[in-house]
Amino acid sequence: MKKWKLSIIMLITLSMVLAACGQSKDKEESNGDSKDEKTSLYDKVKEDGELLVGTEGTYPPFTFHDEAGKLTGFDVEIAREVAKRLGVEAKFQETQWDAMFEGLNSKRFDMIANQVGIREDREKKYDFSKPYIESSAVVVVSKDNKDVTSFEDIKGLTSAQSLTSNYRDIAEKNGAKIQGVEGLAQSIQLLEQGRVDVTVNDKISILDYLKKQPNANIKIAAEAEDAGQSGLMFRKGNDKLVEEVNKALEEMMEDGTYKEISDKWFGEDVSPK
Repeated sequence: MKKWKLSIIMLITLSMVLAACGQSKDKEESNGDSKDEKTSLYDKVKEDGELLVGTEGTYPPFTFHDEAGKLTGFDVEIAREVAKRLGVEAKFQETQWDAMFEGLNSKRFDMIANQVGIREDREKKYDFSKPYIESSAVVVVSKDNKDVTSFEDIKGLTSAQSLTSNYRDIAEKNGAKIQGVEGLAQSIQLLEQGRVDVTVNDKISILDYLKKQPNANIKIAAEAEDAGQSGLMFRKGNDKLVEEVNKALEEMMEDGTYKEISDKWFGEDVSPK
């Protein structure tokens, strides 16, 4: 009798353990983005009537504040137009570049609009829209610097870079020592103060800066032959949202809206060729 009762207890205990394991497995699997969850982000955006967009707000001419304090810039206008074509409003949440990826990971944003370069390592972790801009990397030095005329010349020099940007990677691959900064403005400030030797950055950004600050003590010393492309960035698997954003970008390029925005900020069409 005792053996029979013991067997019953063991069977009940085993059943409870197996059930708990099954629940644990279900929980682990649900932590990932299922297809339904990814599709539902688009539904949520539509239901809430807003697209949450992560951006720096300190990176002219792409995302910055004008003299009146209003958030503006090329990427900001692109994101606003995309949201408008989705039938919702773009709501921007500003953060430093190095915190932006974590903000997307933690679902503070639905999308990032901040000149994020499309790279193979990033594509393993995130989804991108179709490219919406193309530009090349340049080496920037002080005006009196005659020693740096190529990317190879920055080997052993100190370069001011945002730590998670693709321009940091370019500087590092060419042998530069990295001085971490929060953005372009600080890079140029350190360069003009003589606290760093160079900075590697986006050509369009530098040309815009020089247009606004013609007396700045900097110059472009070298330009990369290959151009990089940037895209709007999303958490992995939000396929429906990415699809609809791509449709909006395609429509903007077809009907001339993209060119109008591009001409306003750069004086030319900077769409990928």
